[in-house]
Amino acid sequence: MTAVSASPTSGRIVTLMHDSAVLRDNPLGDPHQRKLYVYLPAAYDSPRNAHRRFITLYDLAGFTSSGLSHLNWRNFDENLPEKLDRLIRTKRMPPVIVVFPDCFTRLGGNQYINSSAIGDYADYLNQELVPFVDNEFRTLADARHRGCFGKSSGGFGAMRLGMAYPNIWGAIANHSGDAYFDFVYGAEWPAVLTHLQKFAAPTPRPGKHIVRPQSSPGEDDGRVQRFLAHVSSRPPNGEQPVSSKDIMSLMLVAMAATYDPNPDAPNGSNLPFDLNTGERIDTRWRTWLKHDPINRVRAEKTRLAKLRGIYIDCGWQDQFHIHYGSRQLSMRLNQCGISHRYEEFAGTHSGVDHRLDISLPFLAKALKG
Repeated sequence: MTAVSASPTSGRIVTLMHDSAVLRDNPLGDPHQRKLYVYLPAAYDSPRNAHRRFITLYDLAGFTSSGLSHLNWRNFDENLPEKLDRLIRTKRMPPVIVVFPDCFTRLGGNQYINSSAIGDYADYLNQELVPFVDNEFRTLADARHRGCFGKSSGGFGAMRLGMAYPNIWGAIANHSGDAYFDFVYGAEWPAVLTHLQKFAAPTPRPGKHIVRPQSSPGEDDGRVQRFLAHVSSRPPNGEQPVSSKDIMSLMLVAMAATYDPNPDAPNGSNLPFDLNTGERIDTRWRTWLKHDPINRVRAEKTRLAKLRGIYIDCGWQDQFHIHYGSRQLSMRLNQCGISHRYEEFAGTHSGVDHRLDISLPFLAKALKG
């Protein structure tokens, strides 16, 4: 048997267990004890760096994903630790610590903001994980040397965390992050409403109908609850996986719980459409739009100006049409005089991890000085 030693240029993954007071008794009953994965670069363990402190980056996973998934082996590709090893080994970027939080929920994920219907995930990151990591590792424990990045919901989360907490985050990278909700979510709601109709009681039947709006528009009449029970009932062995329609419906239900939580409403949140007629409820939709990054730039420009780096990109063939939101977000930042780097590329919403070759060195450089 031949022993194979680790390469001196390869980092290592440390697994910690964190007990969260913030997530304890969260409304979805999700775990408050979670594993936390941390990438330590090879330089961290070098004797000559025994007292060196490092820049820290937090990887915010997209919807239906978690930090752990970014550590998995990949065919014909590299996972994120392998990418970091390569970028550091080739001196594209300095050694950094990277944290992979687990922010998965029963609704498939979250947007990294506080919600009474999902849990306070901004507080979880800001008030618990950041000081926990700074206490466990030799980090440069200051916003000037701490950043976050993510794709899709993770990109949205990075953007919103940077907007709201520049005292904690010094630079952010937003890959294909949710923006321009009228396009991104508005285009998906009709199909989701039709899918949720399968869980209505009574279910629609052919014949004469007298159409009436919901007696309480914006509230679940039971079909959303039954849909969530359907998703939860899937066996864990993968024999009856959730469908693509289930996933899209779950996502928009999760967005409703994020953008318009209401402890007094069924499931703890309001819905922006009448479930019977499909009519948009403008008062509810305006609540969603308050969270749209393109609508927050002006109000947050003082905080945004404090960031040391903002990176945004999107494929111009994004199937959720997020490139239009990314363009508007960049335009709003320019209008407010907020320095940032915006790029587009010939790609979709999928398979965009190669863009980290650009954003990770960007963040490391911004946070180094």
